[in-house]
Amino acid sequence: MSGYEAKAYVALVGAGRPVNGYEVAKRSGVPRSTVYETLGKLVARGAAYELRGSSDATEYLPLPPEALLDRMRREFDGSVAVLRSALPAVAAAPEGHLIHGLKDAEAMLDRAEDVIAGARRGLVMSVWPEEMARLRAAVVDAAGRDVEVSVVSFGEDPFGGDGTGAVYRHRYSAPEAVLEDLGYRLLVVVGDRREAVVGGFGEGAAWGIYTADPAVALMAAEYVRQDIALQILADRVGAEEIDRLFATDPGLLRLLGRS
Repeated sequence: MSGYEAKAYVALVGAGRPVNGYEVAKRSGVPRSTVYETLGKLVARGAAYELRGSSDATEYLPLPPEALLDRMRREFDGSVAVLRSALPAVAAAPEGHLIHGLKDAEAMLDRAEDVIAGARRGLVMSVWPEEMARLRAAVVDAAGRDVEVSVVSFGEDPFGGDGTGAVYRHRYSAPEAVLEDLGYRLLVVVGDRREAVVGGFGEGAAWGIYTADPAVALMAAEYVRQDIALQILADRVGAEEIDRLFATDPGLLRLLGRS
């Protein structure tokens, strides 16, 4: 709806009885010069109905809000269905694998939700509670589609142990130590090893990338899987033994740049 149409519809709903154009203008703030044109548009789209009052004046009654919302949803779903079949036929094949920057938290989380929603086989994530609060519903939906979900969580199990995917709490190192070392919360979301969102959140800012390059997505997924493996090892052999190996094994010392 246009702004005027929305205001007129809300005025009709708020009136609770049939009202004429003059009263709609008074209640809604829609100019009297355009209120009848606006009401005509509502009638044309089926959002309102014309009634003849006792004085033969035209009055208006709204379609109930629930019915209007159901109708809008049906129309929207129908449009999406048409686009889903039509757009691939006109889309040009990409010249290269898509990659683009994400400049703020909203863009990061929106794109992460896209990746989660697009996953059909596997979903791999490394996530902090602050970001999981936004993404949790999408992950639950993915698990409901039988997507295999693996999550490294820098906090409590975000699903409360309800069986949504395999969740590994990041205990080694402690989340506080990781945050102090990196200086920001790292988010990694990989869907089907073909697309990924990777970025950071910290000090009121967020930044990152989306990529559909399968090589980059694979590297991001393997980063998370290696972290999962480290958490499992720390649980099995103990953090102290892992610390001892990192402090004494020549290969690990070389890897860490301490040799």
